[in-house]
Amino acid sequence: MTPSFIVLLLALFAALALAARPLGTYMAALVEGRLPQVLLRAESALLRLAGADPEREMGWRSYALALLLFNLLGVLTLYALQRLQGMLPLNPQHFGAITPDSALNSAVSFVTNTNWQGYSGESAMGNLVQMLGFTVQNFLSAATGIAVAFALIRGFARRNSASIGNFWVDLTRITTYLLLPLSFVIALILGSQGVPQTLQADRSVTLRSPVSFQVPKTDAHGKVIKDAHGNPVMVASSAAQQTLPMGPVASQEAIKELGTNGGGFYNANSAHPYENPNAWTNLLEIFCLLLISAALCHTFGLVIGDRRQGWALLIAMALMLAVAMGFEAHFEQQGNPLFASLHVDQSASPAQAGGNMEGKETRFGIASTAIFTAATTATSTGAVDSMLDSNTPLGGMVPMILMQLGEVAPGGVGTGLYGMLLVALMAVFVGGLMIGRTPEYVGKKIESFEMKMVSLGLLISPLLVLLGTAIAAVSSAGLAGLSNPGAHGFSEMLYAFTSASNNNGSAFAGLNANTPFYNLSLAIAMWFGRFVSIVAALAVAGSMAAKKRLAESSGTMPTQGGLFIGLLIGTVLLVAALTFLPALALGPIAEHLMLWGAH
Repeated sequence: MTPSFIVLLLALFAALALAARPLGTYMAALVEGRLPQVLLRAESALLRLAGADPEREMGWRSYALALLLFNLLGVLTLYALQRLQGMLPLNPQHFGAITPDSALNSAVSFVTNTNWQGYSGESAMGNLVQMLGFTVQNFLSAATGIAVAFALIRGFARRNSASIGNFWVDLTRITTYLLLPLSFVIALILGSQGVPQTLQADRSVTLRSPVSFQVPKTDAHGKVIKDAHGNPVMVASSAAQQTLPMGPVASQEAIKELGTNGGGFYNANSAHPYENPNAWTNLLEIFCLLLISAALCHTFGLVIGDRRQGWALLIAMALMLAVAMGFEAHFEQQGNPLFASLHVDQSASPAQAGGNMEGKETRFGIASTAIFTAATTATSTGAVDSMLDSNTPLGGMVPMILMQLGEVAPGGVGTGLYGMLLVALMAVFVGGLMIGRTPEYVGKKIESFEMKMVSLGLLISPLLVLLGTAIAAVSSAGLAGLSNPGAHGFSEMLYAFTSASNNNGSAFAGLNANTPFYNLSLAIAMWFGRFVSIVAALAVAGSMAAKKRLAESSGTMPTQGGLFIGLLIGTVLLVAALTFLPALALGPIAEHLMLWGAH
């Protein structure tokens, strides 16, 4: 690891540690409804006008039903906006309607906080769809995840209660008092650094001198044509003008990172200079996508009355994230060993000089890019500031594993906390069985119903990932999307279903996923990967809220110290290792062995 990587990592973690506590305290007030009376009265009036009763709390089934119906309505609304785009205003580029399968995929993607994009934003979506559709869902999908975390926190904090809160109240408070103010401030900062925020049409500018270049030749379906040796057929091209894509970018970029969404205004996402102009904005975006997830751990500790519990979760998350960032930087700094064969001096380092800069922005470098890559795939964000398909095999495996861990280090807004709490229940249950201790967590006894729901919540994503990848690997429709053969092509498919099922949204980008097969199969993975785990978490919340709180005894397993943190990390790693190691061996591990074996 280079000195620049260590400095950036320490600066990031220090900033998060300073910000997590006050923000966590503020969110604890939202959980408990400790707001000024003037805000509560205005909120109550608006909710009653919308047909919701803010005074009526919900059991977990009613909470889950309201959440599912609200998100289903979001899918239908976003689908309609895309299909009717050609007739809608604020479309200066006059883009037409999106195809049915692509519109369905994008609608499910943004509603589930996945933000997987099979389209190019600047050449497919008008400003109205970007603002009223995608940006709104960025707020609502993030608020949905945080609302589930709030409900689960109440489940652990309450005693003998039949309710876990009111979904409509939680959704309103999270959006109005948390996400909107933070996004407004971040959007202003990004705008000051050059990120566009305008409704003007795209600008066309004349280049000072024409540029000549070669591009791969494609067929009528957009697939790259290859020669007899498997290499792309290149054709000459030139350009005398360049189109500068405009739009309300800063506002979408802010909530994209704060809400761990990841859907970029541009196809290049946070590698595009209009979304991420410089090294300072790059570090700011990393900070934003980690901020709320880290602060929620402090919220959990405050509301249940034991701050040590929250810090134990946060330390476990931080340790896993720091190690992943270190591995990512190390593997990318090693570079490609086959470059050594190009040097006359064979005694030189067997690694690529300066590390693997392919697919990376020079304004960020390897250190900052590695931190961004690990952070974005550990938080279900999906924003990328580099081309992951150009990573070294193990450098591409790190973000894949971070998603396969369940994105709990620290995970998405809300999803990371309730995912880690499900893991904590599993760890306590297994640990208690191993040493003969009572399976309790924060004073609540863990019984068969909770373990069934925990198992359902933790296993749904691996099931969708492995089943989806297997179908894609043996079907002609799945194989048709590959641009690379062998182990790397398998990694592209495995990454796509890992990203979709875990609601991340990032991609290797070597896979042509904008086809009916991938649009529909990935939409199914995104929907069930999101909402099955949410229903399981809400079921646990309801069950825990109904239990009485037990006093600690000599038979209670401590869940605040280093031993429990180690058990928590071990449980996360063990579940992922046993589930995904065979698939990883066929993809990135096999590719790594072939690469270094050839050297």
